[in-house]
Amino acid sequence: MIRTPLRPLARILRARETGENPDAIERENLRLRHEEMRDRARVRAEGRLLVLAVFFFCAFGTVGARMGVLAASVPEEPRAAASGASILAQRADITDRNGRVLATNLDTYSLYAQPPHMIDKVRSAKELVKIFPDLDEERLIRDFTGKRKFLWIKKKLSPEQMQAVHEIGDPGLLFGPREMRLYPNGKLAAHILGGARFGQEGVHSAEVIGVAGVEKAFDDYLRDPAHDGRPLQLSIDLTIQSAIERVLAGGMKLMNAKGAAAVLMDVHSGEIISMASLPDFDPNDRPAPLTQGDASDSPLFNRAVQGVYELGSTFKIFAAAQAMELGLVNADSKVDADAPMKWGRYWIKEFQGKNYGPLLSVTDVIVKSSNVGTANMALQIGAKRQQEFLKSLGFFEPTPVEMVEAPTGAPLLPKNWSDIVTITASYGHGMSASPLHLATAYSSLLNGGRKVEPTLIKKSRVEYGPRIVREEVSEAARNMLRQVVVRGTASFGEVEGYEVAGKTGTADKPRPTGGYYNDRVIATFASVFPASDPKYVLILTLDEPVETSGSEPRRTAGWTAVPVAAEVIRRTAPLLGLRPVIEPAEPSGLTLVSSQ
Repeated sequence: MIRTPLRPLARILRARETGENPDAIERENLRLRHEEMRDRARVRAEGRLLVLAVFFFCAFGTVGARMGVLAASVPEEPRAAASGASILAQRADITDRNGRVLATNLDTYSLYAQPPHMIDKVRSAKELVKIFPDLDEERLIRDFTGKRKFLWIKKKLSPEQMQAVHEIGDPGLLFGPREMRLYPNGKLAAHILGGARFGQEGVHSAEVIGVAGVEKAFDDYLRDPAHDGRPLQLSIDLTIQSAIERVLAGGMKLMNAKGAAAVLMDVHSGEIISMASLPDFDPNDRPAPLTQGDASDSPLFNRAVQGVYELGSTFKIFAAAQAMELGLVNADSKVDADAPMKWGRYWIKEFQGKNYGPLLSVTDVIVKSSNVGTANMALQIGAKRQQEFLKSLGFFEPTPVEMVEAPTGAPLLPKNWSDIVTITASYGHGMSASPLHLATAYSSLLNGGRKVEPTLIKKSRVEYGPRIVREEVSEAARNMLRQVVVRGTASFGEVEGYEVAGKTGTADKPRPTGGYYNDRVIATFASVFPASDPKYVLILTLDEPVETSGSEPRRTAGWTAVPVAAEVIRRTAPLLGLRPVIEPAEPSGLTLVSSQ
């Protein structure tokens, strides 16, 4: 910076020449210099004030914005964040074929304690026992007063229980958010759904994992966030399931049965519309599995899938259908039915020592349920071809239904398929399968002869498998089964307007130590309706039924399983959208003559 001198020489000399005072020039320059310095200082001060004002404006603006965000947010208590992977708790819903919820999620809370932060440990323990009577007071006091720093008290709380714990007022009793699995229909479809439990758990969340049924089979799908919460839609109909379970429970009680199972399947798609097993359980409070004794005594046991039984005379239609498919017989062919029949050292007898022979048509073999007639057809077929046919119907492997229990329901097959096995297998003895196996086989045989696979997932279209029998053989088999209801062993199965066709099966129950019980049976009725245009197959099985309305107890399927199945069809057919068709009455012999 260049300074102006206070006494410039040129101006001083000029002032002296003109008689002016040189000191006045110095004072004037000094004044101008001071004014310039003052102006520069003012500019610097104003700049500093502007910077300070901008700083304060930004600071107060930031504080105000933060206060606005806090005022608009939901208040919550601060909590410490723990490092580690987050727990995925969200799980997709499960619905029936019409979108009605079978399994969903419910937000709730868990209760845990931090004893070092508790004030009155003994009082808190006493109050907790009042709220939760299943807790052990002495153990709680021991845990609270010991060295433990953390312990779970309850994994799930109701709102009322949570409020009661709040009122205890101890800061060491804390709540953690939870998402629990809820089954709003209680026991309905319990064996299909299976159940769920908590897996990995933390204070602030817990994962929900499936333990049985479709919950376990589709665990990865239900937990996968990539599906964006889309529900898993099953093939079952909640209304039909409810009706069948109600009728089945009443029939089981009426027939004094130990257990019961029913499978209703679409014969064309293989979709399982309903599958019930009794006794059942509530998946909201799943019981512990049995550790000893017979597995079928547990309510967790799914008789429709895991129950492997000798299904008796329901198998006879397979022998007749295969014989017709091979061209060995037709529906009217006569076969040897002269009883008893001796094969080696074995005698093949009819029920109660009857003899339907010496000859019966193939239709009457099925109608009268002749063991001897069926055995003779099986011998014509031969062991190898019989095995291949039964294998094509799915009787040599577990059902592929989407349940974790399915592999445990593998059929029980003889090691050596001799001629006597060929005979006994033709009428449902010597090999065992589940009711779901039977439903699949009947659907494949009677839908026109195309193999179907059972499924619990709703299908958008029908996908037929390979051909099992010709269409005319399938129709002939349906006509035979219709005659069983019209004039055979399943006469109690007639439901007016729905053309029920089916076959009874009564098999002695095997002893765990070998041999068979004399007074315990598995009674089964395998049916299809309507017979002229098949839509659904119904398999109903009763474990150890006894019908006691007569003078002597009756255990055969015609007296036990058939009436219950008829009531199931009577209740569910209208719900399935089937319109009753009134069949024309038989001519009475009278002729209407016009008077004109």
